[in-house]
Amino acid sequence: MESWIKALVEAIHSTPYQSVIFLSGGASQALGWLMSVPGASNTILEVVVPYSRNSMAHLLGKIPTQFTSQKTAEEMALVAYNRALKLSAPGKQVLGVGFTGSLASSQPKHGDHRFFLSTRTHNCLRTSHVTLLKALRSREEEDKISSQFLVKAVGHMCGISTMVNLELQESESPQEKESNFDENDELQQLIDGQICAKIYDFDTDGIRRNAERRIILPGSFNPLHEGHLRLLEIALSMMDNAVPYFEISAINADKPPLSINEINRRVEQFRRAGKNVIISNQPYFYKKAELFPGSAFVIGADTAVRLVNPKYYGGDYSRMLEILLECKRTGTTFIVGGRKVDGIFKVLDDCEIPEELREMFISIPEDKFRMDISSTELRQKQNHIR
Repeated sequence: MESWIKALVEAIHSTPYQSVIFLSGGASQALGWLMSVPGASNTILEVVVPYSRNSMAHLLGKIPTQFTSQKTAEEMALVAYNRALKLSAPGKQVLGVGFTGSLASSQPKHGDHRFFLSTRTHNCLRTSHVTLLKALRSREEEDKISSQFLVKAVGHMCGISTMVNLELQESESPQEKESNFDENDELQQLIDGQICAKIYDFDTDGIRRNAERRIILPGSFNPLHEGHLRLLEIALSMMDNAVPYFEISAINADKPPLSINEINRRVEQFRRAGKNVIISNQPYFYKKAELFPGSAFVIGADTAVRLVNPKYYGGDYSRMLEILLECKRTGTTFIVGGRKVDGIFKVLDDCEIPEELREMFISIPEDKFRMDISSTELRQKQNHIR
């Protein structure tokens, strides 16, 4: 490993970025460099090499029109970015990397030797295209060039600049394209289903160092009130080394999506309160659990009843059990607070939870927390006052 590469990888590992990297057709040496320098676990969440046609189709959910292309690299980077959102530790920035190349092989190629590299963060998509001169380098040498290019690009997205020029000929100059997003652009991408979540870390003091688990209180929070804050606080006291988040789904199963203005209005409540909040595109609780595996979700007894109701799984009890057992295998738990249901205050013990799922559910004792007022009631009172 050249000294500048080692120094750059060390700098990458010292940043708050965590990455998912998808590679196909080159840049393999970059993985060795990134993994062999101490601190790789700070940066690398997952690496996948979708080399076969079937593997790429499984990754993207379709067969790409052209495997080595700008579009495929960008789609790989977007999938990697969404994957990184799901796997990242609280308080971390995430980076998705997609690389697809057609380099020298054992048989001469009719087409160009080229590669496309796309990197995606919350506010930027950057794509590069390099066409290499044929018959100038061996496969190993082309792989080294593409690997150097990848590490340098990752460093750039992590805010690290390096003055090292890669060993490219004048005719091999990269073609670069960059798109930048603001918060409203991200929210529109979320509503459109391109990205799965946007995370606002407003409580930086509350993000515990090395904590890898989130405790999440989902709801509409229209408005956010003291009962919500107290509920999450009590639930947090029952968990070790977790970071608290509220969560709002921009997508509702029975209503139109929230508008960007409405999302911003609700997010502002958390900004003022200094509390972390996630905006997701998943209206169903089991989908939220799939989105953030291993998290603890704070729910009411009424929601616990719905969660194990086959009605919400196409009426299929076996499917309900299969989905929730998969959540259980990833370490997901549900912390259940008492709620009024049809005028009667109910707790977890009043819910019929299948025996196989029972240990996923943790009860908040009524003497620790009881909330009888709802956001709907508060909203009605506020409208009445007006």
